Parts: sequence; C-alpha cells; structure tokens
Amino acid sequence: QVQLVESGGGLVQAGGSLRLSCAASGRTFVSNDMNWYRQVPGKEREFVASINWSGGRPYYTDSVKGRFAISRDNVKNTVYLQMNSLKPEDTAIYYCNHAAYWGQGTQVTVSS
Repeated sequence: QVQLVESGGGLVQAGGSLRLSCAASGRTFVSNDMNWYRQVPGKEREFVASINWSGGRPYYTDSVKGRFAISRDNVKNTVYLQMNSLKPEDTAIYYCNHAAYWGQGTQVTVSS
C-alpha cells in the first residue's frame, strides 16, 4: 500500500506562485515515476508533470513548461510542484500519482 497526501494548494492572484507537496508513505516503487495531474470539474484529469526516482527526466505538459518545476526529496519521500506565473486556467484540483495510487487532491484557484 502507498499513501499520498498533497498539500500547499490555495487561492492566489494571477502571476503569483504556489508550491504543492506530495508526501508518500508505504511501499513506493523505484521503477515508477511520481506524477502530478490536475482536474477541472466536468473535464478529464490531465497530466501536468512527472519525475523519476533519481530526480531526473522531469517532463511537463506544454501548457506549464517554463512556469512549473517538479522536484523530489527522497529522504523526505516528498515530491514538489513549484508553480510560478500562475494563470486562471491553472485553476484545478491537483493530484499526486504513483503507480496505481492517487492522493486526495489539493485545490488550486487562480483569480484574474
């Protein structure tokens, strides 16, 4: 079993920044990346960013490239998503994912 707990969401004005955290506990899998997804009510969940176990190969969806940065701290078993230059269209519930496991999500709201 793997438990994922997100935190760090909130309300921010356009152009602002937030840092999301995802604390993992239990038996994590070295071969699986850690991922961030987001979902707007009524729409499909979409991929945002991923990172492998060693912290390399960060990968981003086009709409967040240059604004978001994913990182991980394997000592703390935590993955971060630094979000800068936020836009209203970034408003969503952000979820942490590892293999078949998902966190409960954290709400990010960007006001214009």
